[in-house]
Amino acid sequence: MRLIGHLAEKASALTFSDFLYVQGIGNDVEAEKEGWAIWVHGEDEVPRAKELLAQFKVNPADPKYHKQAREANQLKEQQAREEAKAKERYFDRTKLLEQGRPYRIGPLTLMLVLACVVVAVLSRLGKNWDALMPLLITKISFEGKEFVWAPGLPEIRHGQIWRLITPIFIHFGAPHLIFNMLAMLDLGSMIEARKGSLRLALLVLVIGVASNFAQYCLEVPQLSSLEFRRGSPLFGGISGVAFGLFGYIWMKSRFDPGSGFFLHGQAVMMMMVWFVICLLGLIPGISFANTAHTVGLLIGMGWGYLSSLRAKR
Repeated sequence: MRLIGHLAEKASALTFSDFLYVQGIGNDVEAEKEGWAIWVHGEDEVPRAKELLAQFKVNPADPKYHKQAREANQLKEQQAREEAKAKERYFDRTKLLEQGRPYRIGPLTLMLVLACVVVAVLSRLGKNWDALMPLLITKISFEGKEFVWAPGLPEIRHGQIWRLITPIFIHFGAPHLIFNMLAMLDLGSMIEARKGSLRLALLVLVIGVASNFAQYCLEVPQLSSLEFRRGSPLFGGISGVAFGLFGYIWMKSRFDPGSGFFLHGQAVMMMMVWFVICLLGLIPGISFANTAHTVGLLIGMGWGYLSSLRAKR
């Protein structure tokens, strides 16, 4: 910005500032020791602005200045409306899941993420079988190139009930782990900030157990070899929970605006596109638990919708 001069009175400075604005010259007015300073934004507009300032000082009472001051107010109001519309259209992908109200990473969310990372390190992203066995929904034994397991989840029936939830901590591959951790940090923290750690824990437990059990029951019979493929009991990942939390927030934002939840329309689109990508198996290591994804999403949506109805009543 360039200083073009000073005016003694604030009213005169503001009137002249509005006059410049109508002329298409961006400017600011600031109080200084010498009076009210007129700053022009564009370097190319300085000579013309100085000329107009000299004319204004000769006859500041000229009606044209006050008339154009009123026009300036109308132009500023119009510009403010256009900027507001532009802001609504603007989508910052770096803040895809962020809300208008800030929230910190919740303690339970952080614990879940750290648990997944620790298991990923110890299991070398699913390559260390000794580390995986206590976390799988059922034990697997090797017979040559085939592997088998006892039907009916005998370990769980004999008291190892943690196996219903622990598969959520297993991840196969870096893309699988990274996407799930980013999703959990945003979605989990959002719920924890608005509903508390207890509500998040309940959501994770119910969605995690239901999605894991459904994955085992609906896809296990297709297993035939050591290859990673649909239908294997060797599944894992917290993505079923992440889709469930997404579904919960999605419904709460639509049917219970007072809950404080909000998802940008493009965030919803991105999550659903990712759901389809997983369903089609386009990214290795992420397509092993589509039943868990689907069940988690449906439970989350149902939970969010029903709780929204209760909130309205």
